[in-house]
Amino acid sequence: MAEETGKVKVRQVGSPIGRKPGQRETLIGLGLNKMNRVSELEDTPAVRGMIRKVAHLVKVES
Repeated sequence: MAEETGKVKVRQVGSPIGRKPGQRETLIGLGLNKMNRVSELEDTPAVRGMIRKVAHLVKVES
């Protein structure tokens, strides 16, 4: 998941419509809110946990 730079790219591939509020808030915390948006984040345990929480709505890119 991590690159040499310590960054991870995340793309939103699922809609937050009809999801629990916590999942929607997690997407916003990752810098995502609309379909196909890409966010480049630091590769930290907190970010990995957020990605795991909404793994069915996002795709990790290299």
